[in-house]
Amino acid sequence: MLTRKQLDLLEFIHKRIQRDGVPPSFDEMKEALDLRSKSGIHRLITALEERGFIRRLAHRARAIEIVKLPEAMAGGGRAGFEPRVIDGDRPTAPAPAGAMTLENTGVNDLPLLGRIAAGAPIEAITDGASHVSVPGSMLGAAGKHYALEVKGDSMIEAGINSGDVVVIRETSHADNGDIVVAQVDGYEATLKRFRKNGDMIALEAANPAYETRLLREGQVKVQGKLVGLIRTY
Repeated sequence: MLTRKQLDLLEFIHKRIQRDGVPPSFDEMKEALDLRSKSGIHRLITALEERGFIRRLAHRARAIEIVKLPEAMAGGGRAGFEPRVIDGDRPTAPAPAGAMTLENTGVNDLPLLGRIAAGAPIEAITDGASHVSVPGSMLGAAGKHYALEVKGDSMIEAGINSGDVVVIRETSHADNGDIVVAQVDGYEATLKRFRKNGDMIALEAANPAYETRLLREGQVKVQGKLVGLIRTY
């Protein structure tokens, strides 16, 4: 699966190659996706290449080859594609009874929506087909919840290890000190401690090996707040 930004870029490149016979420039890609810098395009290109959708040809300017297309695009449209995490989308299939609410105090099945970085930001994306069972007592406030698998070690001093599953309550609000799912520049996703000072936001790691990221308020969108953790031994 691809994130929305990755799919948007792949579709833009595909259309330009079909129309002009050559891929667009990085500046054209940046403008088409409304990104602030070309570094974001580089990350998206790398992600598409790692997933096998494109190939960059060495020693040739603007040389990008489309290797394959997602089923939705290959079928002539984008029907059926919908990212499930990080940008606020939720599974469209009916959830099991009690899956996303606090209407009971027993065991709830939450959608396991993918992986979240506790380290260098990565895209978190799956189709939400998997579920994890959590006790109702873990869901400490009303609202919808989901689960993500942690990859990376930047939150180890907060007791969050790589491979843990975090339980997240969907919210766009965070108080200073909260551990949140943060979307950065519309395409990166990371798990960090949130602090706001004026119009700047700090995303703090809980590992001295990682630096705090300072970002403008408009660059960060809170997607949820940590409310629980599941660890398998």
